[in-house]
Amino acid sequence: MALRLALYQPEIPQNAGTLLRFAACMGLGVDVIEPCGFVWSEQKMRRAGMDYLDAVEIRRHRSWDFFRQSLEDEGRRLALLTTKGAQAYTDYSFAEQDTLMVGRESAGVPEEVHAAAHARLLIPMAPEMRSINVAVSAAMVLGEALRQTGGFPQS
Repeated sequence: MALRLALYQPEIPQNAGTLLRFAACMGLGVDVIEPCGFVWSEQKMRRAGMDYLDAVEIRRHRSWDFFRQSLEDEGRRLALLTTKGAQAYTDYSFAEQDTLMVGRESAGVPEEVHAAAHARLLIPMAPEMRSINVAVSAAMVLGEALRQTGGFPQS
C-alpha cells in the first residue's frame, strides 16, 4: 500500500494540475473529493498537468462521505494538512497507508473532516504569515512522508 494525496474540493485548476503532475512524478495516487470549485474537464487538467495525467491514478469521489468510506475500506489513516494543526509535520511518523489531505484554497476543510483525521499537521512558518500555497505545502509534506516510508521512486 502506497501513500496517497487527497484534494478536498479543490478550487483552483492550476493547483490541482500541479499536484497531479507532482503525484505522477512521485508515483502517488490522488483522491479528489468533489464538488470542485471549477468544472473538472480533461482540457483544463491537461493545461495545468500537461502530459503527466496519464501517469497518475486519479479517484474521484462524489462527496466527503464516499471518500471517508473508501479510507475505512482500505484501512488508511487520514493525515490532514491544516493551518489549525496540532502537530508539526516534521514530528509525525508517516506510514505507507497514510493519505495526506489538503483542503480548499479559500477555506480549508469543515470541522467534520478535522474531527475524522487521524492527525492534523501544520507546517511551521513565520508567525505573521497565514499560509503557504496548497501545492507547495503538499509537496513539502509528501517529500517528508516519502523519505520516512522509503517511498521515493527508484530510478
